[in-house]
Amino acid sequence: MNGNFKIPVAKNEPVLNYAPNSPERIALQKAVKEMKSQTIEIPMYIGGEKILTDKKIKISPPYEHAHTLGYFSEGDSTHVNQAIQAALNAKPQWENLSFENRASIFLKAADLVSGKYRPIINGATMLAQSKNAYQAEIDAACEFADFLRFNVQFANDIYSQQPESSPTIWNRLEYRALEGFVFAITPFNFTAIAGNLPAAPALMGNTVVWKPAYPQVYSAKVIMDIFEEAGLPAGVINLIFVDGAEAGDIIFKHKDFAGLHFTGSTAVFKHLWKEIALNLDKYKTYPRIVGETGGKDFVLVHKSAQVEEVVTGLIRGAFEFQGQKCSAASRAYIPSELWAEVKAGLEKYLAEIKTGTPEDFSNFVNAVIDEKAFDKIARYIDEAKNTAGNTLIAGGKYDKSKGYFIEPTIFEVKDPLTKIMVEEIFGPVLAIYIYQSENFDDVLDLVDNSSAYALTGAIFAQDRYALEYASKKLVNAAGNIYYNDKPTGAVVGQQPFGGARASGTNDKAGSYLNLLRWVSPRNIKDTQISPRNYKYPFLEV
Repeated sequence: MNGNFKIPVAKNEPVLNYAPNSPERIALQKAVKEMKSQTIEIPMYIGGEKILTDKKIKISPPYEHAHTLGYFSEGDSTHVNQAIQAALNAKPQWENLSFENRASIFLKAADLVSGKYRPIINGATMLAQSKNAYQAEIDAACEFADFLRFNVQFANDIYSQQPESSPTIWNRLEYRALEGFVFAITPFNFTAIAGNLPAAPALMGNTVVWKPAYPQVYSAKVIMDIFEEAGLPAGVINLIFVDGAEAGDIIFKHKDFAGLHFTGSTAVFKHLWKEIALNLDKYKTYPRIVGETGGKDFVLVHKSAQVEEVVTGLIRGAFEFQGQKCSAASRAYIPSELWAEVKAGLEKYLAEIKTGTPEDFSNFVNAVIDEKAFDKIARYIDEAKNTAGNTLIAGGKYDKSKGYFIEPTIFEVKDPLTKIMVEEIFGPVLAIYIYQSENFDDVLDLVDNSSAYALTGAIFAQDRYALEYASKKLVNAAGNIYYNDKPTGAVVGQQPFGGARASGTNDKAGSYLNLLRWVSPRNIKDTQISPRNYKYPFLEV
């Protein structure tokens, strides 16, 4: 059947509040209890097969590492090759499937995420990634469903962009899938990103090999179960659990490698880019490289700012999900005339905040993701404590005896270029530099030039002249800038997300811009009345 089909209008999934005795809270608590009572085995998903291996890796809650949620099967190079071949085998039929049928699969997946699977995918994110109920809800349920729905709308908008035609000529633009397969590498910290990085290229007709971060495997299984139930054909997305170096050694040397969709650290992304460059002569085509990496995200406070707004923005921006967001507030610049009030507000809130298991809904802060992260953050805290000019304002303690718990920690620094002001920590650590308001221009230069990153930033000011002035001065300092709000929480379709400099390629997940990277356009000039003589009129004498 042919037709210009009307795509369902995408709307952001409403965020549920999980208040006491609410239906969503009861359902989530039941799901968490059931999931925690089980010990499951998680296979790789390759070409429609669920593959188990003899090498089992334990999955435990970061907040209770003595407990076992299950085990996943780690693969090797044979599974990488198998996944690539499965993707290539599935590609001809998938890329030629009509868009409305590809779209229907992901729209159904969105309905499953926001409906039947909502407590399951949120529960998995709480258990294995140590997110509290609200952080899991805005990520695993709402943002993931938003990605799936809005991507369909964005794809339809892209397909509708067509060239002009002239008399007797009909020009058309096809948006082909890339020639080859796409490799998706996803992080631990957002279930929605883990689902979107393979799903976005797949929607545009590509087939994908997907390697998630190991701490996110538990909820990655839920994502694959959702895709399968939604009707995603075998081989379109292939989920593998293989060491990164072993997988990369095969994938980045394969002639059919066509694109990388990546979220992770800046160092890893740079390494992968170099590997791709070294193998350019092997590829059929230049691969698309899309990456969102790290951040050292700033909060700049002007003397006209409202103190309560600043304090709330810092607490939420720095300490939600233990600061394990690439957009988390990790450095702040506060004028001296506001510092006493801001400091008092921060100390007040931090005295109230509880840290512990996400199963207790009264805990605002939970555990960091694993021992490696815990040890790294602890080293930063210890070094900062022993650095001249740094003053510990709050927190600074940590304990991994039962779970990987680190207190929300704030340092006041005298040196705006000290280590914790310029390096990404990826934990609940906020560094604050106090400045004299007459030196506002100098502080703008510090914000812009003292970090290699340019992901997110926030400016707090009631003075609109100052707000606009600072925003223009910092035009390249952040891909997402927030006025009078925390620098986290980008919403699909509302704040397309991504940054430049050391923060990535700024291809804006949650917008049509990202989807454009997964197509290779072909123009068709369809001449209705063809010339029948080579001579042009100017040749006449």
